[in-house]
Amino acid sequence: MKAALQNYHARMQRVLDYIDQHLDSDLDLETVSRIAAFSKFHFHRQFTATFELSVHRYVQLARMKRASNQLASRGAASVTEIAMDAGYDSPDAFARAFRRRFGQSPSSFRKSPDWAPWLAAFGPLEIARSKLMQTTYTRDDVTIREVLPTPVAILEHRGDRATLGDTIERFIRWRKGAGLSPETSPTFNIFRSERTPENPAEYSMDLCVGTGRPIDAQDDVMKAGVIPGGRCAELRVNGASHNLEPAALYLYREWLPASGEEARDFPIYCQRYLTFPPGEAAHAVVAEMFLPLK
Repeated sequence: MKAALQNYHARMQRVLDYIDQHLDSDLDLETVSRIAAFSKFHFHRQFTATFELSVHRYVQLARMKRASNQLASRGAASVTEIAMDAGYDSPDAFARAFRRRFGQSPSSFRKSPDWAPWLAAFGPLEIARSKLMQTTYTRDDVTIREVLPTPVAILEHRGDRATLGDTIERFIRWRKGAGLSPETSPTFNIFRSERTPENPAEYSMDLCVGTGRPIDAQDDVMKAGVIPGGRCAELRVNGASHNLEPAALYLYREWLPASGEEARDFPIYCQRYLTFPPGEAAHAVVAEMFLPLK
Protein backbone atom coordinates (compact mmCIF):
# COMPACT_ATOMS: atom_id res chain seq x y z
CA MET A 1 0.00 0.00 0.00
CA LYS A 2 2.80 2.42 0.92
CA ALA A 3 4.69 1.68 -2.31
CA ALA A 4 1.53 2.26 -4.35
CA LEU A 5 0.91 5.60 -2.64
CA GLN A 6 4.53 6.67 -3.20
CA ASN A 7 4.19 5.77 -6.88
CA TYR A 8 0.96 7.76 -7.11
CA HIS A 9 2.60 10.78 -5.47
CA ALA A 10 5.63 10.51 -7.75
CA ARG A 11 3.39 10.59 -10.82
CA MET A 12 1.53 13.62 -9.51
CA GLN A 13 4.84 15.32 -8.69
CA ARG A 14 5.91 14.78 -12.30
CA VAL A 15 2.79 16.65 -13.36
CA LEU A 16 3.50 19.64 -11.09
CA ASP A 17 7.12 19.77 -12.24
CA TYR A 18 6.07 19.59 -15.89
CA ILE A 19 3.48 22.34 -15.52
CA ASP A 20 5.92 24.64 -13.70
CA GLN A 21 8.56 24.08 -16.39
CA HIS A 22 6.23 24.43 -19.39
CA LEU A 23 4.02 27.40 -18.53
CA ASP A 24 4.51 28.74 -22.08
CA SER A 25 3.16 25.51 -23.60
CA ASP A 26 -0.37 24.32 -24.29
CA LEU A 27 -1.10 22.54 -21.02
CA ASP A 28 -4.26 20.77 -22.11
CA LEU A 29 -5.74 17.88 -20.14
CA GLU A 30 -4.54 15.23 -22.58
CA THR A 31 -0.92 16.41 -22.40
CA VAL A 32 -0.85 16.70 -18.62
CA SER A 33 -2.57 13.35 -18.02
CA ARG A 34 -0.03 11.69 -20.34
CA ILE A 35 2.82 13.03 -18.19
CA ALA A 36 1.22 11.38 -15.16
CA ALA A 37 0.47 8.19 -17.12
CA PHE A 38 -3.18 8.40 -16.04
CA SER A 39 -6.29 8.06 -18.15
CA LYS A 40 -7.42 11.50 -19.30
CA PHE A 41 -10.99 10.45 -18.52
CA HIS A 42 -10.20 10.20 -14.80
CA PHE A 43 -7.17 12.43 -14.40
CA HIS A 44 -9.06 15.68 -13.89
CA ARG A 45 -10.96 14.25 -10.92
CA GLN A 46 -7.80 12.62 -9.53
CA PHE A 47 -5.88 15.90 -9.75
CA THR A 48 -8.70 17.89 -8.14
CA ALA A 49 -9.13 15.32 -5.36
CA THR A 50 -5.38 15.40 -4.61
CA PHE A 51 -4.73 19.14 -4.79
CA GLU A 52 -8.18 20.69 -4.21
CA LEU A 53 -7.67 22.67 -7.42
CA SER A 54 -8.63 21.83 -10.99
CA VAL A 55 -5.84 21.49 -13.56
CA HIS A 56 -7.03 24.69 -15.26
CA ARG A 57 -7.07 26.61 -11.98
CA TYR A 58 -3.61 25.36 -11.01
CA VAL A 59 -2.15 26.38 -14.38
CA GLN A 60 -3.90 29.75 -14.19
CA LEU A 61 -2.47 30.47 -10.72
CA ALA A 62 1.02 29.27 -11.70
CA ARG A 63 1.07 31.56 -14.73
CA MET A 64 -0.21 34.51 -12.72
CA LYS A 65 2.42 33.91 -10.06
CA ARG A 66 5.16 33.89 -12.68
CA ALA A 67 3.73 37.09 -14.16
CA SER A 68 3.71 38.82 -10.78
CA ASN A 69 7.29 37.68 -10.16
CA GLN A 70 8.34 39.10 -13.53
CA LEU A 71 6.69 42.41 -12.69
CA ALA A 72 8.24 42.59 -9.22
CA SER A 73 11.71 41.80 -10.56
CA ARG A 74 11.43 44.86 -12.83
CA GLY A 75 13.16 43.08 -15.71
CA ALA A 76 13.21 44.09 -19.34
CA ALA A 77 9.89 42.45 -20.28
CA SER A 78 7.01 44.85 -20.87
CA VAL A 79 3.58 44.45 -19.29
CA THR A 80 2.26 43.43 -22.73
CA GLU A 81 4.89 40.69 -23.06
CA ILE A 82 4.17 39.45 -19.54
CA ALA A 83 0.43 39.40 -20.29
CA MET A 84 0.96 37.30 -23.42
CA ASP A 85 3.25 34.89 -21.53
CA ALA A 86 0.52 34.49 -18.91
CA GLY A 87 -1.92 33.32 -21.58
CA TYR A 88 -4.04 36.48 -21.92
CA ASP A 89 -5.23 37.72 -25.29
CA SER A 90 -4.64 41.38 -24.47
CA PRO A 91 -2.95 43.60 -21.86
CA ASP A 92 -6.39 44.91 -20.85
CA ALA A 93 -7.68 41.43 -20.02
CA PHE A 94 -4.52 40.73 -18.05
CA ALA A 95 -4.80 44.05 -16.19
CA ARG A 96 -8.42 43.36 -15.22
CA ALA A 97 -7.57 39.88 -13.92
CA PHE A 98 -4.50 41.18 -12.11
CA ARG A 99 -6.37 44.02 -10.41
CA ARG A 100 -9.19 41.68 -9.41
CA ARG A 101 -6.71 39.33 -7.76
CA PHE A 102 -4.25 41.78 -6.17
CA GLY A 103 -6.07 45.11 -5.93
CA GLN A 104 -3.34 46.79 -8.01
CA SER A 105 -2.75 47.35 -11.69
CA PRO A 106 0.28 45.52 -13.16
CA SER A 107 2.10 48.85 -13.56
CA SER A 108 1.41 49.83 -9.94
CA PHE A 109 2.54 46.41 -8.71
CA ARG A 110 5.76 46.73 -10.69
CA LYS A 111 6.53 50.06 -9.01
CA SER A 112 5.46 49.13 -5.46
CA PRO A 113 4.18 45.58 -4.83
CA ASP A 114 1.63 45.12 -2.07
CA TRP A 115 2.60 41.70 -0.73
CA ALA A 116 -0.34 41.05 1.61
CA PRO A 117 -2.94 40.31 -1.11
CA TRP A 118 -0.20 38.58 -3.11
CA LEU A 119 0.38 36.10 -0.29
CA ALA A 120 -3.35 35.56 0.16
CA ALA A 121 -3.99 35.06 -3.57
CA PHE A 122 -1.48 32.24 -3.90
CA GLY A 123 -2.43 30.41 -0.72
CA PRO A 124 -4.36 27.72 -2.69
CA LEU A 125 -1.40 27.22 -5.02
CA GLU A 126 1.07 26.80 -2.16
CA ILE A 127 -1.30 24.43 -0.33
CA ALA A 128 -1.56 22.31 -3.49
CA ARG A 129 2.20 22.18 -3.97
CA SER A 130 2.82 21.31 -0.32
CA LYS A 131 0.71 18.15 -0.41
CA LEU A 132 3.51 16.04 -1.94
CA MET A 133 6.47 17.67 -0.19
CA GLN A 134 6.97 14.89 2.35
CA THR A 135 8.12 12.52 -0.41
CA THR A 136 10.83 14.67 -1.97
CA TYR A 137 13.89 14.90 0.31
CA THR A 138 17.11 12.85 0.37
CA ARG A 139 20.57 13.31 1.95
CA ASP A 140 21.80 14.70 -1.37
CA ASP A 141 19.43 17.65 -0.94
CA VAL A 142 21.23 18.83 2.22
CA THR A 143 24.42 20.92 2.15
CA ILE A 144 26.53 21.92 5.15
CA ARG A 145 27.75 25.49 4.76
CA GLU A 146 29.09 28.43 6.73
CA VAL A 147 26.71 31.37 6.92
CA LEU A 148 27.51 34.91 7.96
CA PRO A 149 25.75 36.68 10.85
CA THR A 150 22.80 38.70 9.56
CA PRO A 151 21.49 41.77 11.41
CA VAL A 152 17.70 41.84 11.19
CA ALA A 153 14.60 43.68 12.27
CA ILE A 154 12.29 41.23 14.06
CA LEU A 155 8.54 41.06 14.50
CA GLU A 156 7.65 38.36 17.04
CA HIS A 157 4.46 36.38 16.58
CA ARG A 158 3.34 34.69 19.79
CA GLY A 159 0.03 32.88 20.08
CA ASP A 160 -2.51 31.06 17.93
CA ARG A 161 -1.33 30.51 14.35
CA ALA A 162 -4.81 31.50 13.18
CA THR A 163 -3.82 35.14 13.81
CA LEU A 164 -0.54 34.88 11.88
CA GLY A 165 -2.04 36.59 8.83
CA ASP A 166 -2.52 39.80 10.82
CA THR A 167 1.10 39.66 11.97
CA ILE A 168 2.30 39.14 8.40
CA GLU A 169 0.34 42.20 7.26
CA ARG A 170 1.91 44.33 10.04
CA PHE A 171 5.32 43.05 8.99
CA ILE A 172 4.73 43.90 5.34
CA ARG A 173 3.41 47.38 6.16
CA TRP A 174 6.45 48.09 8.33
CA ARG A 175 9.01 46.97 5.78
CA LYS A 176 7.24 48.91 3.01
CA GLY A 177 7.28 52.02 5.19
CA ALA A 178 10.97 51.45 5.87
CA GLY A 179 11.70 51.01 2.16
CA LEU A 180 13.10 47.49 2.64
CA SER A 181 12.15 45.68 -0.56
CA PRO A 182 12.21 41.84 -0.64
CA GLU A 183 14.52 42.17 -3.64
CA THR A 184 17.25 43.95 -1.65
CA SER A 185 16.52 43.01 1.98
CA PRO A 186 16.21 39.27 2.66
CA THR A 187 13.20 37.82 4.46
CA PHE A 188 13.66 35.24 7.24
CA ASN A 189 11.35 33.22 9.49
CA ILE A 190 12.67 31.75 12.75
CA PHE A 191 10.54 28.81 13.90
CA ARG A 192 10.45 28.71 17.70
CA SER A 193 7.71 26.08 18.01
CA GLU A 194 6.07 23.30 16.07
CA ARG A 195 3.77 24.38 13.27
CA THR A 196 0.77 22.95 15.10
CA PRO A 197 1.60 22.68 18.83
CA GLU A 198 -0.82 20.78 21.06
CA ASN A 199 -1.72 24.08 22.69
CA PRO A 200 -2.34 26.59 19.84
CA ALA A 201 -1.42 29.46 22.18
CA GLU A 202 2.17 28.14 22.26
CA TYR A 203 2.77 28.74 18.55
CA SER A 204 5.82 30.99 18.17
CA MET A 205 7.61 32.41 15.12
CA ASP A 206 9.77 35.46 14.33
CA LEU A 207 9.34 37.34 11.05
CA CYS A 208 12.59 39.06 10.12
CA VAL A 209 13.94 41.37 7.44
CA GLY A 210 17.66 41.76 6.91
CA THR A 211 18.87 45.30 7.57
CA GLY A 212 21.88 46.95 9.09
CA ARG A 213 20.06 50.16 9.92
CA PRO A 214 19.37 50.97 13.59
CA ILE A 215 15.90 50.06 14.92
CA ASP A 216 14.42 52.62 17.29
CA ALA A 217 14.10 51.12 20.78
CA GLN A 218 10.67 52.76 20.94
CA ASP A 219 9.48 51.12 17.70
CA ASP A 220 6.15 49.49 18.57
CA VAL A 221 6.36 46.89 15.76
CA MET A 222 9.94 45.73 15.26
CA LYS A 223 13.01 45.15 17.37
CA ALA A 224 16.66 44.70 16.42
CA GLY A 225 18.34 41.30 16.42
CA VAL A 226 20.89 39.08 14.68
CA ILE A 227 20.61 35.71 13.02
CA PRO A 228 23.92 34.17 14.11
CA GLY A 229 26.48 32.90 11.65
CA GLY A 230 28.21 29.53 11.73
CA ARG A 231 27.81 26.04 10.33
CA CYS A 232 24.32 25.16 9.11
CA ALA A 233 22.63 22.31 7.28
CA GLU A 234 20.87 23.91 4.32
CA LEU A 235 17.87 22.36 2.56
CA ARG A 236 16.28 24.03 -0.42
CA VAL A 237 12.50 23.73 -0.58
CA ASN A 238 11.42 23.55 -4.20
CA GLY A 239 8.03 24.64 -5.42
CA ALA A 240 6.21 25.47 -2.16
CA SER A 241 6.58 27.55 0.93
CA HIS A 242 3.09 27.30 2.41
CA ASN A 243 4.07 24.42 4.70
CA LEU A 244 7.76 24.04 5.53
CA GLU A 245 7.14 21.52 8.30
CA PRO A 246 7.92 18.47 6.10
CA ALA A 247 11.36 19.95 5.35
CA ALA A 248 12.02 20.72 9.02
CA LEU A 249 10.89 17.24 10.09
CA TYR A 250 13.16 15.66 7.48
CA LEU A 251 16.16 17.57 8.83
CA TYR A 252 15.37 16.70 12.46
CA ARG A 253 14.08 13.12 12.14
CA GLU A 254 16.14 11.68 9.30
CA TRP A 255 19.09 13.81 8.26
CA LEU A 256 20.40 14.88 11.69
CA PRO A 257 20.47 11.42 13.39
CA ALA A 258 22.17 9.87 10.34
CA SER A 259 24.67 12.72 9.85
CA GLY A 260 26.59 12.44 13.13
CA GLU A 261 26.15 16.20 13.56
CA GLU A 262 24.67 17.97 16.59
CA ALA A 263 22.23 20.86 16.46
CA ARG A 264 23.28 24.22 17.88
CA ASP A 265 21.22 26.10 20.47
CA PHE A 266 19.35 28.24 17.94
CA PRO A 267 16.03 27.40 16.26
CA ILE A 268 15.67 26.18 12.71
CA TYR A 269 14.96 29.06 10.34
CA CYS A 270 14.39 29.78 6.69
CA GLN A 271 15.07 32.47 4.13
CA ARG A 272 12.02 33.10 1.98
CA TYR A 273 11.99 34.42 -1.57
CA LEU A 274 8.86 36.46 -2.26
CA THR A 275 10.01 36.88 -5.84
CA PHE A 276 12.89 34.52 -6.71
CA PRO A 277 16.69 34.53 -6.47
CA PRO A 278 18.68 36.00 -9.39
CA GLY A 279 19.36 33.36 -12.01
CA GLU A 280 16.65 30.98 -10.75
CA ALA A 281 13.40 30.13 -12.48
CA ALA A 282 10.31 31.41 -10.71
CA HIS A 283 9.25 27.89 -9.76
CA ALA A 284 12.69 26.67 -8.74
CA VAL A 285 13.49 27.98 -5.26
CA VAL A 286 10.98 29.42 -2.85
CA ALA A 287 12.72 28.92 0.52
CA GLU A 288 15.96 27.69 2.05
CA MET A 289 15.83 25.95 5.45
CA PHE A 290 18.80 26.30 7.82
CA LEU A 291 19.45 24.00 10.78
CA PRO A 292 22.29 25.54 12.89
CA LEU A 293 25.01 23.00 13.76
CA LYS A 294 27.73 22.89 16.41
